[in-house]
Amino acid sequence: MDIESSPPIATTRKRTKKPLPAPRNHLAPPPAPPSPTDGYAPPEQDSYSATALSEVMDRSVRAMTARMTMGLSPAAIMAVWTDWGLHMLGSPGKQLRLFEKAARKAVRFGQYAVRCAVEGTDAEPCIEPLPQDPRFRSKAWQQPPFNLYYQAFLLTQQWVHNATTDVRGMTPQHQRAAVFIARQLLDIIAPSNFLLTNPDLLEKTRAEGGLNFVKGLQNFAEDWERRLAGKPPVGAEEFRVGEVLALTPGRVVYRNRLIELIQYAPTTDKVRPEPVLIVPAWIMKYYILDLRPENSLVRYLTSQGYTVFTISWRNPGPEDRDLGMEAYRRMGPMEALDAVQAVTGCDKVHAVGYCLGGTLMTIAAAAMAREGDDRLASMTLLAAQADGPRPQESISSGQCGSAHSTQ
Repeated sequence: MDIESSPPIATTRKRTKKPLPAPRNHLAPPPAPPSPTDGYAPPEQDSYSATALSEVMDRSVRAMTARMTMGLSPAAIMAVWTDWGLHMLGSPGKQLRLFEKAARKAVRFGQYAVRCAVEGTDAEPCIEPLPQDPRFRSKAWQQPPFNLYYQAFLLTQQWVHNATTDVRGMTPQHQRAAVFIARQLLDIIAPSNFLLTNPDLLEKTRAEGGLNFVKGLQNFAEDWERRLAGKPPVGAEEFRVGEVLALTPGRVVYRNRLIELIQYAPTTDKVRPEPVLIVPAWIMKYYILDLRPENSLVRYLTSQGYTVFTISWRNPGPEDRDLGMEAYRRMGPMEALDAVQAVTGCDKVHAVGYCLGGTLMTIAAAAMAREGDDRLASMTLLAAQADGPRPQESISSGQCGSAHSTQ
């Protein structure tokens, strides 16, 4: 798409178009840190060919390992369990408590089995599932022997959680990773995942005469065929940009190495004086907030008289492997702010950050405050990982869908 110059937007008051602001400190490269060899003889320089060969070899090995492990790092996983194992070996008190907990849980499970034999399905469970766990909610799970299956699983799950938490000496990062990995491995063998131990699945199989397995096998074969052929998932062809998605008309008004800036003109006679700049995550398409007319934030804002700008991130290539967060900050929201001001002539801009774009916008706003840059009229964060001591846990648990606005 070619870059088009933006014509003046009709407003109820006369607006002057401002030139692009003079370069600010955010465009200047950061000062180089002092070298640890200052005052000493410079180190011997390695040859370019040897350095390049070593980097290519290392990257190739890491790439092959990532393909075999689906992106998981074997070294990181080994470090987690080594940390856990060594500190568990040095904690005989913790081991004694775990043994005592296991014995008590075995007694509770035995008592529950006896009550089930006497009272039937009216026996009170010895442990309840977590509120966010919907796997064992149906009444079929209260029938024997399925009630024993899921009760034993929940008791084991609770004991494993006790074994991977509060291990003295473990780093917090390794402890969180151990809890996560153990939970994932345990969920693999949950009784809800197997035909003979899942009453809901058995009932569905009986009702459909086994056709549910035939349909599942067909879906499995189709998914693998599409994956091997490099085709998109089933149903992806229905989402056509410009026909079903991203229907709000806009045009590119600025482009650099990392972004294209798209402008959406207001659809009202009166135009609000301050535009809105939306910064989405670079793992998303620019139309993430313009999916359909009935739920499009972009269309809503333009219908309220706002001039809206959205960043469209470029898909990085091999030549961009050395770009870091600072490059994304400078060539992303900072240069976009400069372009928005040059197009509209406004002194203030409302910023909206979505997901990782909100995280980047938070960093940019902090840098602007440090430099005395007051161009932001307000900043709104949507599902942004910026709050809380461990935002990554909010992401994994689906609790990052909040909105915050500051002015």
